[in-house]
Amino acid sequence: MAKIVRTQKDLDEFLESYHVMPQDYELIDIPTRFDHDEVAPSSTFMHDVWVRFKSNKGALIGAAVILVFLILSFLCPAVSRYTFDGVDTAQQSMSPRIPGLTWIPWFSGGSGIVQYTGDFANTFHYFGTDVLGRDLWVRCWEGCRISLFVAGTAVLVNVFIGILYGMISGYFGGWVDSIMQRFQEIVNSIPTLVILTLLLLVMKPGLYTIIVALILTEWIGMARITRAQVLKIKEQEFILASRTLGASGFFIIFKKVLPNIFGQIIIMAMFSIPNAIFYEAFLAMVGLGIPAPQASLGSLINDGFKSILVTPYQVVIPVIILGILMLSFNMMADGLRDAFDPKMKEM
Repeated sequence: MAKIVRTQKDLDEFLESYHVMPQDYELIDIPTRFDHDEVAPSSTFMHDVWVRFKSNKGALIGAAVILVFLILSFLCPAVSRYTFDGVDTAQQSMSPRIPGLTWIPWFSGGSGIVQYTGDFANTFHYFGTDVLGRDLWVRCWEGCRISLFVAGTAVLVNVFIGILYGMISGYFGGWVDSIMQRFQEIVNSIPTLVILTLLLLVMKPGLYTIIVALILTEWIGMARITRAQVLKIKEQEFILASRTLGASGFFIIFKKVLPNIFGQIIIMAMFSIPNAIFYEAFLAMVGLGIPAPQASLGSLINDGFKSILVTPYQVVIPVIILGILMLSFNMMADGLRDAFDPKMKEM
């Protein structure tokens, strides 16, 4: 049976039993983990979120693309020599032509209806022109800015309405929750396209009509998520302690409940932005979007689709911009979801 060695005396006796002298060996002082305990630096929750987010390469790429698109949507229309509504029928349906890239067939400017010859030999349209001779480079970035504005405004208002509605419904429960949920189901049963069509009977087609239509319906998803989160945490100990100490319902909602569901709210808001952009594009494609001469990505796609067989670049370029924009928002939202997931901290 193996002998258990606990002290130096036990070690000496063990060595003598095997005819080994202590001086034949040199004891190495191996520090234990108790000798070198270090206090880990404190880290806030938001710092941990940022560390996990920046470790996600896809999320960083999505955020960088969104930032680049935002800069281009404001900068390009401001510095360009063309305007988004400047009509020049002499330059109608000219294909893309980019300085330094004219050796590439796609950017040589030779596939349009009007060629870059004569007075237009030194003219460049990076995305070409439409059937009215308007520069598509400016119109695409102007349309991107309007699409982002529509989506951002609708999401901000919907987040505010959805959070407030969902927290009140989930926290108070009972007959308050029943009435609010029945009203939510009634609103959700009405298609958004029907609401927008009814709005067009009393309002002029335009940017704010689309925003109002999105506000009236898009808050339902946020309200459901918020209510589910509130129902999950409202019976936890810290909420019961606040009630015992006499805190009011609205104090608990905004001071105790809201900070604990803020991560899920951000994630839901980020996922709703590409949905709002796509919905605005869909309305523009069916003729219920922003009226000319203003442009959004949806209206550009709708206009370019009419001449897709002759000048396909007029529809391909806005579709690519819209696809990249929606993909970037989804990638960034996925990164935020992983960063705010508390289970990631234990992995």
